[in-house]
Amino acid sequence: MSTTDSKTEVGSYFISNYPPYSQWTVDALPTVEQTLGSAPKPDTPLGLYLHIPFCRKRCKFCYFKVFTDVKAPEVQRYVDALCSEIEMVSQLPVMGDRPFRFVYFGGGTPSFLSPKQLTALSERLHRHITWDGAEEVTFECEPGTLSETKVKTLRETLGVTRLSLGVENFTDSVLEENGRAHLSKQVYTAWEWIEAANFNNVNIDLISGMVGETWDNWKYNIEKVIELSPESVTIYQMELPFNTVYSKDILGNKIETPVADWPTKRAWVAYAYEELKKVGYSVSSAYTMIKDPNKISFSYRDNLWRGSDLLATGIASFGHAQGVHYQNLPGMEQYLGAIEEGRLPLGRGFQPTEHQMLIREMVLLLKKGVLDVGYFRQKFGVDVIDRWRDVWQGYADEGLLSFSDDQVELTMDGLLRADSLLPAFFEPEHQGVRYT
Repeated sequence: MSTTDSKTEVGSYFISNYPPYSQWTVDALPTVEQTLGSAPKPDTPLGLYLHIPFCRKRCKFCYFKVFTDVKAPEVQRYVDALCSEIEMVSQLPVMGDRPFRFVYFGGGTPSFLSPKQLTALSERLHRHITWDGAEEVTFECEPGTLSETKVKTLRETLGVTRLSLGVENFTDSVLEENGRAHLSKQVYTAWEWIEAANFNNVNIDLISGMVGETWDNWKYNIEKVIELSPESVTIYQMELPFNTVYSKDILGNKIETPVADWPTKRAWVAYAYEELKKVGYSVSSAYTMIKDPNKISFSYRDNLWRGSDLLATGIASFGHAQGVHYQNLPGMEQYLGAIEEGRLPLGRGFQPTEHQMLIREMVLLLKKGVLDVGYFRQKFGVDVIDRWRDVWQGYADEGLLSFSDDQVELTMDGLLRADSLLPAFFEPEHQGVRYT
């Protein structure tokens, strides 16, 4: 996507990996299995991702693997399978003797599970693994699924250190239009329980450019965030991957895109960043502002972007082991069937070259706004400035970044469109291919 594109068209914009997911195949699975069956390289950090794919409703902009209208026995069967998968994963040679440095409960809606289910899940998992010494245990929550008991369970039983609250917007009409399951009243109710539980880091998610958003309403959203004063604020710019309700409507019924254009969305994020800076927040990445850099770090993000191992569990989840990418099976019966037969539910994978691993780390770390050139010289033996000098110079001429022999720094304009800058660093065969 060009940095000058304005209309929000259907297609993926957010870059979370390299090479693109569309290039991952079943043919790579023998390599994945061999990698998981090998001892880890020394000093490689280890993380665990657990996917809980259930939601009360499917948001119209959602592109994740989620299931709604599920019955209790279906949920229980899935949770049982997840625990069985983690038991298998805990015995893999790639685990070595490494503790988990970070753990991430994502979804879907992990907070869809009841306090009783969460407690049982924790007890079963702890028979095989522990995350007691982890730097960060993140848990994603939808406000309307929380209760006082559930919040206490997350803090005291699961040991969650970073709670991420999917607010997205504080205006009920916008939430309803975009298919969110919660309303604003539930945010404020949940916030009292969350504050009382005293998590180390509470993050509020917002989305810039939801259908129905206006300047006045966006300013109201930022006022509300500042009132709540979370440790961190994450703001995503609304995009339209192919498999969302909105995208299918646009492509099938040939309607105009209902999502704000990119310049408007970037202007809204810029406004939010300026207002948050005024009250003491600082930039942590293209999406995140934090209140106290000395208190808050993002272990999941920072380790993952530097090539750590991430063992993926749950349907359709993505993992990385010793540089090899893999994804679990995407169909529910496929996933459950594999585990109930006693085998890992591996779906597809990709073995990147050393150069592709360099590109992956560089494009992901560039999202933090500042790139340390020496890091890549030391780790990969490559001067990334020399290697892509024309690209850096082109972006510098556009006012999107500045660079020297030691550092690249995005301007605010560059930070606001960080994802659109990244495909220029892709190898020729991956430029212009479908991302997902």
